[in-house]
Amino acid sequence: MAEVTLEEAPRKIRDMYEKAYGAMERGNTKYAIDMFLNILDLEPRLFMARKLLRAGQVKLFKEKGGGAGAHVMSSISGLGGLLSANSALKKDPLKALKLSEKLLTSDPLNKSFINVHVQAALKADMPEVAILMLEVAREFYSKDIELLKRLGKLYLDNNMTNKGRDVYEALLAMKPNDPIILKAYKDASALDTMNKGGWSGASSYRDMIKDTAEATRLEQEAKSTKTAKDVDTLIADGLAKIEREPENINYRRSLAELYVRAGRMDEALETLNKAQEMSGGADPQIERTISSVKLKKYDQEIAALREAGDESGAEAKQSERDAFELSEAEDRVKRYPNDLLFRYELGVLLYENDRTTEAIQQFQQSQRNPQRRNRSLYYMAMCFKSKQQYDIALEQLEKAASEMQILDETKKDILYELGVICEAMDNKEKAAKYFKEIYSVDIGYRDVAEKIEKGYS
Repeated sequence: MAEVTLEEAPRKIRDMYEKAYGAMERGNTKYAIDMFLNILDLEPRLFMARKLLRAGQVKLFKEKGGGAGAHVMSSISGLGGLLSANSALKKDPLKALKLSEKLLTSDPLNKSFINVHVQAALKADMPEVAILMLEVAREFYSKDIELLKRLGKLYLDNNMTNKGRDVYEALLAMKPNDPIILKAYKDASALDTMNKGGWSGASSYRDMIKDTAEATRLEQEAKSTKTAKDVDTLIADGLAKIEREPENINYRRSLAELYVRAGRMDEALETLNKAQEMSGGADPQIERTISSVKLKKYDQEIAALREAGDESGAEAKQSERDAFELSEAEDRVKRYPNDLLFRYELGVLLYENDRTTEAIQQFQQSQRNPQRRNRSLYYMAMCFKSKQQYDIALEQLEKAASEMQILDETKKDILYELGVICEAMDNKEKAAKYFKEIYSVDIGYRDVAEKIEKGYS
């Protein structure tokens, strides 16, 4: 089941998400949990909501002093819910997933609840949800052999070979003489090497191709050829839906997306302009999508110029595209000054164009958007860093890090920059502390391994 991003979710769900996130920030964890559960009832594929729900559940459980005794009590009180979730596994895995979330709200670290949740997620074709659960559990059951084996297998099944290798490496450290774990570690290492080198296993054309970029290009071409037929069928279906319900703006949005997938940008723009006209010209999301499609059209033209060998023409078109992108972002903020997402997007573009003072002004406002708060603080810090105002940059990053419960990619970026800035301020001990936080969970992140090993040497 495909994951839904926040940007793809309906406005109602995005509004609920912002309220839930705001409640988390204010420390109203119980209310936030209830809100995230309601969101997932409406859209179970919104993975970001589930991540924050999990963080809130763990936080609330720890605040209540959860421990071994709490697990016993939750097992007793949750027995009925557990039986219901298990019985729903075969016929209705989404129902089982929903029931398991309620169990996890009472005790997110109860192994029986974790087990039924993982099973439900896998049966509902949501492996990323199962992985998230086991990753959270691993923090508290780091020596649980069976849990680690399960997590390692899931990583490999979902082509997350680097993480899979790390899990089996941890298992091997605990059971160095176990032949099954040793074999699994070797297999994971081999798969990871293949992925990095651009090869995949047995007797496929990729065995003969050492150039990863070329292999990827051929694979994408084969996939796009196959997908084109499917997209054409979906476009025909979309046109038929619009013919039946010409006033349905959502059908036009979906059709425009299909046109983009087919590379038919002019038809996508025509469809979106009609949708905007039907909305009275007052839908900022349609307007944003129109700009996005225009940028994709620029990308098509740039690629065609490069393919024709006209490098100077491609560079000129790229400059035109960049100027258009920035101009559109500035215009959106002027038209919708209260839309903090637009301010964040403008801030990023200003930062990338070295207009750091103007970027800071945008990030100072966009940090009030719960969805973009941490990234806003991160970019604001990067602006201050570029001005060599390290103490102010440090404040922004420390604020962001303190508010994040999960060590995701954004928090890794924040911790890394904290380390870099501490190095610039000649505080090597503090820098090492931040680098170690990343190193302990993701040894392959940027050059953090080199920094840690250099520190030890």
